[in-house]
Amino acid sequence: MYAIIKNGGNQYKVQEGDVLLLDKMSLEPKDIIEIKEVLAVNAGELKMGAPFVDGAMVTAEVINEGRDRKVVIFKKRRRKDSKVKRGFRRDFTRVRITKIAA
Repeated sequence: MYAIIKNGGNQYKVQEGDVLLLDKMSLEPKDIIEIKEVLAVNAGELKMGAPFVDGAMVTAEVINEGRDRKVVIFKKRRRKDSKVKRGFRRDFTRVRITKIAA
């Protein structure tokens, strides 16, 4: 059984026991979150939503929060003596999928 959920502009295919990095939600470890934006559920047969499946819900437990590795953005225009170096670190919430209810 799997589900396709939406979070922060991204779509994830999840099964029970999967660990995901979602956008930061400012929650404590061991908190339970319910994701109601379920786009599709496959429990033997595929149910598609328009845009979301009615009554479907994915329950997840927060493991921790943190920051990803730094991504370095370097732009250089050749022969112009123009350089820009920037860094970016994504804040995330790590969750474990505990239940998929169709």
